[in-house]
Amino acid sequence: MMILGYKYFTAACTAILLASTNSLPDAAIATVNHQTQEIAQNQVQKTSLQPNAVFRPILAKLKQKTRIGILLPKFVPESDEGTPIYAILEKATRNQYEILLGFSPDCTGGTACRLGVVTAEAVTRKTPRLTGKPVALAKKITGYFVDYSCGANCSDATLTWRQRGVQYTVGLKAGDRASLIKMANSAINP
Repeated sequence: MMILGYKYFTAACTAILLASTNSLPDAAIATVNHQTQEIAQNQVQKTSLQPNAVFRPILAKLKQKTRIGILLPKFVPESDEGTPIYAILEKATRNQYEILLGFSPDCTGGTACRLGVVTAEAVTRKTPRLTGKPVALAKKITGYFVDYSCGANCSDATLTWRQRGVQYTVGLKAGDRASLIKMANSAINP
């Protein structure tokens, strides 16, 4: 009878420990039934890893389809201004993803509904060399800025960088360099 009570006491203590993770360091380890388990991560770290809310509807599918590191910006221009922004997953494979940012959920990249893009692709020997104006990004990463051009329509200004074997790009239709740097840094340092 006493052993059964001890198991319930241990389970209750574990539950209390799990519920009070705010005072724990980056990670806490518990031993339950002779098994070591990671039971908590720093709450600040967990919340800071969340990308901008516009990516929530596609995040599960993206994680399921791709095996490369997913970096999505926390900052997306115009998303905090009451204008609905939609992330449309255009392509997701094991080594690549392409996300269109639009002002309507059915945007196909047309000029009126397009805000920009977020892409990533595993770097291979066939991946072209990065071009553009070098830009200092977070974590001592060098990005390459390519300005937009306008004719009948304006193209995306882009900022591309490589990190851990993956080439990431953020682009904004007729975007400015400062917004792209802020967007890229919010993905690098969520």
